[in-house]
Amino acid sequence: MQTLLIATRNEHKTREIGQMLGSGWEVSDLNSLSHAPVVEESSDTFEGNAALKALTISRVFTGLVLADDSGLVVDVLGGAPGVHSARFAGERATDIENRFLLVNNLKEKGGSEFGARFRCVMVLASKGELLGSFDGMTEGKVILEERGYEGFGYDSLFIPAGYAETFGELQPEIKNSLSHRGRALAKVLEFLRS
Repeated sequence: MQTLLIATRNEHKTREIGQMLGSGWEVSDLNSLSHAPVVEESSDTFEGNAALKALTISRVFTGLVLADDSGLVVDVLGGAPGVHSARFAGERATDIENRFLLVNNLKEKGGSEFGARFRCVMVLASKGELLGSFDGMTEGKVILEERGYEGFGYDSLFIPAGYAETFGELQPEIKNSLSHRGRALAKVLEFLRS
């Protein structure tokens, strides 16, 4: 069994990655590493933030470290919330607060559907060395009414291209097969196999 530390304290993200990896992996996160430093996401790019987290944590953990920075990019908002997706409504904002602010900002633009995409960059590191960077993207649209209870973050507002359901309505297996995170993780696995 291979082990992988996800450089996050977000249990939803850890569970989602663990589901995608399957039974051949032992996945843990920073909640199990009490001495892990808090890494400030100070970059203005997904890749920069993921690299900061992966490299910093790989210096205090022996083994593979995977960091992910991802977010929702909405065209009419100039790419916001983007790298600030998790803290769109403030540093300690909840998913509910972030969705509320997003919907209010979109209502000011008029319309009921808005072109958007989820973007994810994953960075793999070990012993303070960057091993690779992998990206994934899912095109779609954002709606103003939440639908569904699966997933987390903005999932209940995002409809992937080619579907009528939000990520919050789709079964996890379907969502994971076409999500930005699933696409980035597939590239990570391909790299690890080669």
